[in-house]
Amino acid sequence: MREPVRIGLIGAGRIGSAHAGTLARRVPGAELVGVADAVPAAASRLAGQLGVTAFGSPDELITADEVEAVVIAASSEAHCALIVAAAAAGKAIFCEKPMSQTLAEADRALAAAADVPLQVGFNRRFDAGFAAAHEVVASGGVGTPQLLRSLTRDPGLANPGAVPPWTIFTQTLIHDFDTLLWLNPGASVVEVYATADALVAPEYKPAGLLDTAVTVLTFDNGARAIAEASFSATYGYDVRAEVFGSAGMVTVGDQASSSLTHYGPDGRRVTTVRGDVELFRDAYAGEFAEFADAVRAGREPAVTGRDARRALGVALACIESVTTNRPVPL
Repeated sequence: MREPVRIGLIGAGRIGSAHAGTLARRVPGAELVGVADAVPAAASRLAGQLGVTAFGSPDELITADEVEAVVIAASSEAHCALIVAAAAAGKAIFCEKPMSQTLAEADRALAAAADVPLQVGFNRRFDAGFAAAHEVVASGGVGTPQLLRSLTRDPGLANPGAVPPWTIFTQTLIHDFDTLLWLNPGASVVEVYATADALVAPEYKPAGLLDTAVTVLTFDNGARAIAEASFSATYGYDVRAEVFGSAGMVTVGDQASSSLTHYGPDGRRVTTVRGDVELFRDAYAGEFAEFADAVRAGREPAVTGRDARRALGVALACIESVTTNRPVPL
């Protein structure tokens, strides 16, 4: 048995708290040793719940001798600077998506982390169904990919006014862009055309909200893909993908929270998953298991900073496409 990787987590918000619980309880190859947050009281609360050290600041956590690797789950604007700081301290790095806000920042992060492991949190790659679909495509099970589709429908907008502009591309659809690149192995996106609007909360559109989007991606192998997103799936959290090729098709994604189906006077009913932490519970554990194994084995993680840069490039091109109302080459 190898010694668990000693991990410090930065970010005690919603996803950071979920990641902390996963690291503390569900990843044998990892040991959560501490938590930090820009708001020290938030770090103290989370650390107290898990029985680990609350560091006074992210910098204090990064430079601590007992911290071997850093998981970054802070606000997106801080990701690049935290990667650079952690890399300078010689720490292995897991960063939630997006890795950065711009391609220049992405290049800065990649250069800084050239000598340490850097993994980015594209959780769908670690979902059993998505991983099986990828294996079918990669082994030639659908022939040559021709049409692809990926969608994300979040279960609702609790506070539309708090959603930063362009979130639907840089935070939501960026998962779909990575998924589509992964499900079309070896291919690159060469053009995007995107449309978006505020259909869920139109009164917030003047403030920059876009809550509904459809994008068309063209790949250099000729395949076309559609990625779509909505912030208002009243029935739950909906994530699906499809690859149609010259020899068949593979689909993945099911909103049911169990195999139970209830047949009654109102018809057929199933209980659906209501959020990402519930749907991807095992995938989150899987991505951290991969990170810990990569750190211990001294190898590159399965999902790299280069993958994050590719997905970000597509997201930023979509923003340009919406702004200019035209297709944008990459």
